[in-house]
Amino acid sequence: MTLSLRAAASPGEVRIALTAAGGALRDYALWRPGAPDGVGDVHGGRVIARVSTMAGVFVALAAGVEGFLPDTAGGAGLEAGALIAVRITRAAQGGKGPRLARLDPAPAGLTRVGLWQPGPSPLAELAQRYPDAPIVTDDPALAAALRGAFGVRITRVATAFDAALEEQVAALAEPVVTLANGVRAHFCPTPALTAIDLDAGAATAGRGEKQTVQAALNRALVPALARQMRLRNLAGAILVDFAGMKARSRASLAPLLAAALAEDPLKPRLLGFTSLGFAEILRPRVRPPLHELLRGPHAAGLAALRALLAAINEAPGHRPRLIASPAVAAALAADRVASEDFTRRTGHALALTSDPSLPLEGWRIG
Repeated sequence: MTLSLRAAASPGEVRIALTAAGGALRDYALWRPGAPDGVGDVHGGRVIARVSTMAGVFVALAAGVEGFLPDTAGGAGLEAGALIAVRITRAAQGGKGPRLARLDPAPAGLTRVGLWQPGPSPLAELAQRYPDAPIVTDDPALAAALRGAFGVRITRVATAFDAALEEQVAALAEPVVTLANGVRAHFCPTPALTAIDLDAGAATAGRGEKQTVQAALNRALVPALARQMRLRNLAGAILVDFAGMKARSRASLAPLLAAALAEDPLKPRLLGFTSLGFAEILRPRVRPPLHELLRGPHAAGLAALRALLAAINEAPGHRPRLIASPAVAAALAADRVASEDFTRRTGHALALTSDPSLPLEGWRIG
Protein backbone atom coordinates (compact mmCIF):
# COMPACT_ATOMS: atom_id res chain seq x y z
CA MET A 1 0.00 0.00 0.00
CA THR A 2 1.31 3.45 -0.94
CA LEU A 3 1.40 5.72 2.11
CA SER A 4 2.24 9.41 2.42
CA LEU A 5 2.84 11.65 5.43
CA ARG A 6 1.36 15.09 4.84
CA ALA A 7 2.31 17.93 7.21
CA ALA A 8 0.13 21.05 7.02
CA ALA A 9 1.85 23.82 8.97
CA SER A 10 0.34 26.97 10.44
CA PRO A 11 1.67 29.31 13.14
CA GLY A 12 2.49 27.18 16.17
CA GLU A 13 0.98 23.97 14.87
CA VAL A 14 1.59 21.16 12.40
CA ARG A 15 -1.31 18.89 11.45
CA ILE A 16 0.04 15.51 10.36
CA ALA A 17 -1.95 13.08 8.26
CA LEU A 18 -0.91 9.62 7.12
CA THR A 19 -2.82 8.92 3.91
CA ALA A 20 -3.15 5.88 1.69
CA ALA A 21 -3.49 5.85 -2.08
CA GLY A 22 -6.58 7.83 -3.00
CA GLY A 23 -6.25 10.11 0.02
CA ALA A 24 -7.91 7.95 2.69
CA LEU A 25 -6.83 9.06 6.17
CA ARG A 26 -4.99 6.28 8.06
CA ASP A 27 -3.43 8.11 11.00
CA TYR A 28 -3.52 11.64 12.38
CA ALA A 29 -1.59 13.72 14.93
CA LEU A 30 -1.06 17.30 16.07
CA TRP A 31 2.37 18.77 16.81
CA ARG A 32 2.60 22.04 18.70
CA PRO A 33 6.31 22.93 19.00
CA GLY A 34 5.62 25.77 21.43
CA ALA A 35 3.67 23.48 23.77
CA PRO A 36 5.05 19.95 23.28
CA ASP A 37 3.35 17.07 25.09
CA GLY A 38 6.71 15.87 26.44
CA VAL A 39 6.44 12.21 25.48
CA GLY A 40 9.94 10.74 25.32
CA ASP A 41 11.57 13.70 27.09
CA VAL A 42 14.42 12.84 29.45
CA HIS A 43 14.51 14.90 32.66
CA GLY A 44 16.58 15.20 35.74
CA GLY A 45 14.02 14.80 38.50
CA ARG A 46 13.90 15.23 42.26
CA VAL A 47 11.77 12.79 44.26
CA ILE A 48 9.22 14.81 46.23
CA ALA A 49 7.28 12.22 48.16
CA ARG A 50 6.43 8.56 48.28
CA VAL A 51 2.73 7.66 48.10
CA SER A 52 2.40 4.10 49.32
CA THR A 53 -1.28 3.88 48.44
CA MET A 54 -0.39 4.57 44.79
CA ALA A 55 2.74 2.37 44.81
CA GLY A 56 5.04 5.07 43.53
CA VAL A 57 6.64 8.46 44.01
CA PHE A 58 6.00 11.97 42.77
CA VAL A 59 8.95 13.59 41.01
CA ALA A 60 9.63 17.29 40.36
CA LEU A 61 10.61 17.80 36.70
CA ALA A 62 10.76 21.60 36.62
CA ALA A 63 9.33 24.52 38.55
CA GLY A 64 5.66 23.70 39.12
CA VAL A 65 5.78 20.51 37.02
CA GLU A 66 5.51 17.07 38.62
CA GLY A 67 5.21 13.54 37.29
CA PHE A 68 4.40 10.16 38.79
CA LEU A 69 6.93 7.32 38.82
CA PRO A 70 5.36 3.92 39.64
CA ASP A 71 7.35 1.42 41.66
CA THR A 72 7.05 -0.96 38.70
CA ALA A 73 8.81 1.60 36.47
CA GLY A 74 11.76 2.24 38.77
CA GLY A 75 10.27 4.04 41.75
CA ALA A 76 10.71 1.21 44.24
CA GLY A 77 13.08 2.05 47.11
CA LEU A 78 13.34 5.78 46.31
CA GLU A 79 12.87 8.34 49.03
CA ALA A 80 12.24 12.11 49.02
CA GLY A 81 15.24 14.15 47.89
CA ALA A 82 16.79 11.63 45.52
CA LEU A 83 17.99 13.04 42.16
CA ILE A 84 17.20 10.62 39.35
CA ALA A 85 16.87 10.49 35.56
CA VAL A 86 13.41 9.80 34.16
CA ARG A 87 11.72 9.57 30.78
CA ILE A 88 8.14 10.72 30.19
CA THR A 89 6.19 7.69 28.95
CA ARG A 90 2.73 9.24 29.02
CA ALA A 91 1.82 12.88 28.50
CA ALA A 92 -0.17 14.86 31.02
CA GLN A 93 -3.82 14.32 30.17
CA GLY A 94 -7.24 14.06 31.73
CA GLY A 95 -6.18 16.38 34.54
CA LYS A 96 -3.30 14.09 35.57
CA GLY A 97 0.40 14.82 35.30
CA PRO A 98 2.85 12.89 33.14
CA ARG A 99 3.74 9.25 33.83
CA LEU A 100 7.44 8.46 34.16
CA ALA A 101 9.95 5.63 33.88
CA ARG A 102 13.36 5.72 35.56
CA LEU A 103 16.58 5.64 33.54
CA ASP A 104 19.24 3.70 35.39
CA PRO A 105 22.06 4.42 34.96
CA ALA A 106 21.40 8.13 34.46
CA PRO A 107 22.96 9.90 31.45
CA ALA A 108 26.51 11.04 32.15
CA GLY A 109 26.66 14.59 33.50
CA LEU A 110 23.07 14.83 34.68
CA THR A 111 23.29 16.84 37.90
CA ARG A 112 20.18 19.01 38.02
CA VAL A 113 16.41 19.01 37.77
CA GLY A 114 15.10 19.95 34.33
CA LEU A 115 14.83 18.89 30.71
CA TRP A 116 17.91 16.99 29.55
CA GLN A 117 16.87 15.72 26.13
CA PRO A 118 13.58 16.27 24.24
CA GLY A 119 11.69 13.29 22.90
CA PRO A 120 10.65 12.81 19.28
CA SER A 121 7.92 15.01 17.87
CA PRO A 122 4.70 13.36 16.66
CA LEU A 123 5.91 13.94 13.09
CA ALA A 124 9.28 12.29 13.75
CA GLU A 125 7.53 9.40 15.48
CA LEU A 126 5.22 8.77 12.51
CA ALA A 127 8.10 9.18 10.05
CA GLN A 128 10.05 6.50 11.93
CA ARG A 129 7.01 4.23 12.12
CA TYR A 130 6.47 4.46 8.35
CA PRO A 131 10.03 4.67 6.96
CA ASP A 132 8.98 4.29 3.32
CA ALA A 133 6.36 7.05 3.36
CA PRO A 134 7.38 10.31 1.66
CA ILE A 135 6.90 13.44 3.78
CA VAL A 136 5.02 16.25 2.08
CA THR A 137 4.82 19.69 3.68
CA ASP A 138 3.67 23.18 2.67
CA ASP A 139 6.15 25.08 4.90
CA PRO A 140 9.67 25.79 3.60
CA ALA A 141 11.05 26.29 7.13
CA LEU A 142 9.67 22.94 8.28
CA ALA A 143 11.01 21.25 5.15
CA ALA A 144 14.47 22.67 5.83
CA ALA A 145 14.36 21.60 9.48
CA LEU A 146 13.37 18.04 8.56
CA ARG A 147 15.76 17.58 5.66
CA GLY A 148 18.74 16.77 7.88
CA ALA A 149 16.93 13.82 9.46
CA PHE A 150 14.82 12.62 6.54
CA GLY A 151 16.68 13.85 3.42
CA VAL A 152 15.13 12.93 0.11
CA ARG A 153 11.87 11.89 1.77
CA ILE A 154 10.95 15.58 2.06
CA THR A 155 8.88 17.26 -0.66
CA ARG A 156 7.49 20.80 -0.49
CA VAL A 157 4.15 21.63 -2.06
CA ALA A 158 1.85 24.64 -2.10
CA THR A 159 -0.89 22.95 -0.05
CA ALA A 160 -0.34 19.82 2.04
CA PHE A 161 -4.05 19.13 2.68
CA ASP A 162 -6.49 19.15 -0.22
CA ALA A 163 -10.22 19.79 0.30
CA ALA A 164 -11.04 16.09 0.70
CA LEU A 165 -8.39 15.61 3.37
CA GLU A 166 -9.48 18.78 5.18
CA GLU A 167 -13.00 17.35 5.28
CA GLN A 168 -11.78 14.06 6.79
CA VAL A 169 -9.74 15.90 9.41
CA ALA A 170 -12.61 18.25 10.31
CA ALA A 171 -14.86 15.23 10.93
CA LEU A 172 -12.52 14.06 13.70
CA ALA A 173 -13.51 17.09 15.78
CA GLU A 174 -17.16 16.06 15.71
CA PRO A 175 -18.62 13.85 18.47
CA VAL A 176 -20.86 12.04 15.98
CA VAL A 177 -19.70 10.39 12.76
CA THR A 178 -21.39 8.12 10.21
CA LEU A 179 -19.68 4.77 9.72
CA ALA A 180 -20.50 1.91 7.33
CA ASN A 181 -24.07 1.49 6.06
CA GLY A 182 -25.38 4.62 7.75
CA VAL A 183 -24.61 3.59 11.33
CA ARG A 184 -23.86 6.63 13.50
CA ALA A 185 -21.15 6.48 16.16
CA HIS A 186 -21.47 8.80 19.15
CA PHE A 187 -18.19 9.43 21.03
CA CYS A 188 -18.68 10.48 24.65
CA PRO A 189 -15.42 11.05 26.59
CA THR A 190 -15.65 11.23 30.38
CA PRO A 191 -12.89 11.54 33.01
CA ALA A 192 -13.10 7.80 33.67
CA LEU A 193 -13.66 6.31 30.22
CA THR A 194 -14.83 6.93 26.67
CA ALA A 195 -18.25 5.55 25.77
CA ILE A 196 -19.07 4.86 22.12
CA ASP A 197 -22.70 4.31 21.19
CA LEU A 198 -23.48 2.84 17.78
CA ASP A 199 -26.92 3.76 16.48
CA ALA A 200 -28.26 1.86 13.47
CA GLY A 201 -31.40 3.97 13.27
CA ALA A 202 -33.31 2.97 10.15
CA ALA A 203 -30.31 1.13 8.68
CA THR A 204 -31.83 -2.28 9.46
CA ALA A 205 -35.39 -1.47 8.41
CA GLY A 206 -36.91 -3.91 5.96
CA ARG A 207 -33.77 -5.97 5.49
CA GLY A 208 -34.86 -9.41 6.69
CA GLU A 209 -34.53 -11.22 10.02
CA LYS A 210 -33.64 -8.57 12.58
CA GLN A 211 -30.89 -10.31 14.56
CA THR A 212 -29.16 -11.60 11.43
CA VAL A 213 -29.21 -8.14 9.84
CA GLN A 214 -27.95 -6.45 13.00
CA ALA A 215 -25.09 -8.93 13.39
CA ALA A 216 -24.02 -8.40 9.76
CA LEU A 217 -24.28 -4.64 10.17
CA ASN A 218 -22.05 -4.62 13.26
CA ARG A 219 -19.47 -6.90 11.65
CA ALA A 220 -19.26 -4.55 8.68
CA LEU A 221 -18.54 -1.48 10.80
CA VAL A 222 -15.87 -2.98 13.11
CA PRO A 223 -12.88 -1.92 10.92
CA ALA A 224 -14.20 1.64 10.66
CA LEU A 225 -14.79 1.75 14.41
CA ALA A 226 -11.22 0.67 15.17
CA ARG A 227 -9.98 3.26 12.67
CA GLN A 228 -11.89 6.04 14.45
CA MET A 229 -10.40 5.06 17.81
CA ARG A 230 -6.93 5.33 16.29
CA LEU A 231 -7.53 8.60 14.42
CA ARG A 232 -9.03 10.24 17.51
CA ASN A 233 -6.31 8.70 19.70
CA LEU A 234 -8.87 7.51 22.24
CA ALA A 235 -7.10 6.06 25.25
CA GLY A 236 -7.66 4.32 28.54
CA ALA A 237 -10.92 2.47 29.11
CA ILE A 238 -13.29 2.41 26.12
CA LEU A 239 -16.80 0.92 26.21
CA VAL A 240 -18.61 0.20 22.95
CA ASP A 241 -22.36 -0.32 22.77
CA PHE A 242 -22.92 -2.09 19.46
CA ALA A 243 -26.09 -1.47 17.48
CA GLY A 244 -29.12 -3.55 18.28
CA MET A 245 -27.68 -7.01 18.92
CA LYS A 246 -28.73 -8.84 22.07
CA ALA A 247 -26.09 -8.71 24.79
CA ARG A 248 -25.46 -12.45 24.75
CA SER A 249 -24.87 -12.40 20.98
CA ARG A 250 -22.25 -9.67 20.94
CA ALA A 251 -19.37 -11.91 21.99
CA SER A 252 -19.48 -13.33 18.46
CA LEU A 253 -17.93 -10.01 17.33
CA ALA A 254 -14.84 -10.57 19.49
CA PRO A 255 -12.55 -12.23 16.90
CA LEU A 256 -13.25 -9.58 14.27
CA LEU A 257 -12.86 -6.71 16.78
CA ALA A 258 -9.62 -8.13 18.20
CA ALA A 259 -8.20 -8.49 14.67
CA ALA A 260 -9.08 -4.88 13.82
CA LEU A 261 -7.49 -3.60 17.02
CA ALA A 262 -4.32 -5.59 16.31
CA GLU A 263 -3.59 -3.30 13.34
CA ASP A 264 -3.27 -0.32 15.72
CA PRO A 265 0.40 0.49 16.57
CA LEU A 266 -0.57 1.00 20.23
CA LYS A 267 -1.97 -2.55 20.37
CA PRO A 268 -5.22 -1.95 22.29
CA ARG A 269 -6.71 -4.99 24.01
CA LEU A 270 -10.24 -6.31 23.89
CA LEU A 271 -10.91 -7.37 27.49
CA GLY A 272 -14.29 -8.95 26.79
CA PHE A 273 -17.96 -8.01 26.98
CA THR A 274 -19.86 -6.88 30.07
CA SER A 275 -23.14 -8.38 31.23
CA LEU A 276 -24.88 -5.52 29.47
CA GLY A 277 -23.09 -6.35 26.23
CA PHE A 278 -20.59 -3.49 26.14
CA ALA A 279 -17.25 -4.31 24.54
CA GLU A 280 -14.45 -3.43 26.98
CA ILE A 281 -11.30 -2.12 25.28
CA LEU A 282 -8.12 -0.83 26.88
CA ARG A 283 -6.00 1.38 24.64
CA PRO A 284 -2.68 2.63 26.07
CA ARG A 285 -2.42 6.28 27.07
CA VAL A 286 0.66 7.89 25.52
CA ARG A 287 -0.03 11.22 23.80
CA PRO A 288 -3.16 13.24 24.69
CA PRO A 289 -6.38 12.26 22.92
CA LEU A 290 -7.49 14.47 20.07
CA HIS A 291 -10.60 15.75 21.87
CA GLU A 292 -8.38 17.19 24.62
CA LEU A 293 -6.00 18.80 22.13
CA LEU A 294 -8.85 20.48 20.27
CA ARG A 295 -10.32 22.29 23.24
CA GLY A 296 -9.08 25.02 25.54
CA PRO A 297 -7.77 28.58 25.01
CA HIS A 298 -4.47 27.48 23.42
CA ALA A 299 -6.21 25.31 20.84
CA ALA A 300 -8.64 28.14 20.09
CA GLY A 301 -5.74 30.58 19.70
CA LEU A 302 -3.91 28.36 17.22
CA ALA A 303 -7.12 27.89 15.20
CA ALA A 304 -7.49 31.68 15.21
CA LEU A 305 -3.94 32.15 13.89
CA ARG A 306 -4.62 29.66 11.09
CA ALA A 307 -7.76 31.59 10.11
CA LEU A 308 -5.96 34.94 10.40
CA LEU A 309 -3.12 33.75 8.18
CA ALA A 310 -5.63 32.53 5.59
CA ALA A 311 -7.32 35.94 5.62
CA ILE A 312 -3.98 37.69 5.09
CA ASN A 313 -3.05 35.36 2.23
CA GLU A 314 -6.36 36.07 0.53
CA ALA A 315 -5.82 39.84 0.73
CA PRO A 316 -2.08 40.63 0.59
CA GLY A 317 -1.27 43.99 2.12
CA HIS A 318 -4.24 43.84 4.48
CA ARG A 319 -3.35 43.63 8.18
CA PRO A 320 -6.36 42.36 10.11
CA ARG A 321 -6.33 42.27 13.91
CA LEU A 322 -7.08 39.27 16.08
CA ILE A 323 -9.55 40.02 18.87
CA ALA A 324 -9.60 37.28 21.49
CA SER A 325 -10.75 36.50 25.00
CA PRO A 326 -8.20 37.19 27.77
CA ALA A 327 -7.59 33.44 28.12
CA VAL A 328 -6.90 32.97 24.41
CA ALA A 329 -4.71 36.09 24.32
CA ALA A 330 -2.70 34.82 27.31
CA ALA A 331 -2.27 31.38 25.74
CA LEU A 332 -0.91 32.92 22.54
CA ALA A 333 1.39 35.24 24.48
CA ALA A 334 2.84 32.19 26.25
CA ASP A 335 3.50 30.38 22.95
CA ARG A 336 6.57 32.17 21.61
CA VAL A 337 6.95 29.67 18.77
CA ALA A 338 3.49 30.51 17.41
CA SER A 339 4.12 34.27 17.60
CA GLU A 340 7.51 34.05 15.92
CA ASP A 341 6.12 31.71 13.26
CA PHE A 342 3.32 34.18 12.50
CA THR A 343 5.84 37.01 12.13
CA ARG A 344 8.06 34.90 9.85
CA ARG A 345 5.15 34.09 7.59
CA THR A 346 3.58 37.54 7.39
CA GLY A 347 6.53 39.89 7.88
CA HIS A 348 4.88 41.72 10.78
CA ALA A 349 4.04 41.05 14.41
CA LEU A 350 0.66 39.71 15.46
CA ALA A 351 -1.85 42.49 16.19
CA LEU A 352 -3.77 41.10 19.16
CA THR A 353 -6.48 42.74 21.24
CA SER A 354 -7.93 41.19 24.39
CA ASP A 355 -11.71 41.48 24.73
CA PRO A 356 -13.15 40.42 28.14
CA SER A 357 -16.66 40.25 26.68
CA LEU A 358 -15.76 37.19 24.62
CA PRO A 359 -16.32 33.66 26.00
CA LEU A 360 -13.36 31.63 27.29
CA GLU A 361 -12.36 30.25 23.88
CA GLY A 362 -13.81 33.11 21.86
CA TRP A 363 -12.06 35.12 19.15
CA ARG A 364 -12.80 37.06 15.99
CA ILE A 365 -10.89 38.77 13.20
CA GLY A 366 -11.33 42.51 13.07
